[in-house]
Amino acid sequence: MELKEKVAYIKGMMEGMEFDTATKEGKLLAAVVDVLEEMAKEVTNIDEDVDTLYDEVDAMSEDLEDVENFLFDEDGGDEDEDDYDEEYEAGLYEITCPQCGEVVCVDEDMLANDDLACPNCGTKFEVDFSEDDDACEGCEGCCGGKDEE
Repeated sequence: MELKEKVAYIKGMMEGMEFDTATKEGKLLAAVVDVLEEMAKEVTNIDEDVDTLYDEVDAMSEDLEDVENFLFDEDGGDEDEDDYDEEYEAGLYEITCPQCGEVVCVDEDMLANDDLACPNCGTKFEVDFSEDDDACEGCEGCCGGKDEE
């Protein structure tokens, strides 16, 4: 039995017993039944709102699952996405911030920019394009063999 039905049953019992609402006890009992009736209506409204919210949350959860599947490629992906990844990852470089150690991914345009800064700590830094001495040993191309002497 629903809450509204239970309150209606109590109200019917009160009327069936022919409580005198002119007495102190009758007034009290009638007031209690009226409050119960109002509370039952409010609880019913709240239950309906909660059911609506659950339905909306379920729908959003399903939509979010679709987005997660798309973003994290849980459906196996397709070849077009792989081509996209290869095309755009080819021009990116990873640089470690000298201040905080955060790995920053930059493209060639960002490397040429004088205002290169770590998105984590904000430290500005420059990228040294000179070759390492160890990498130049024995070569004739990059340093003209100057490092061998």
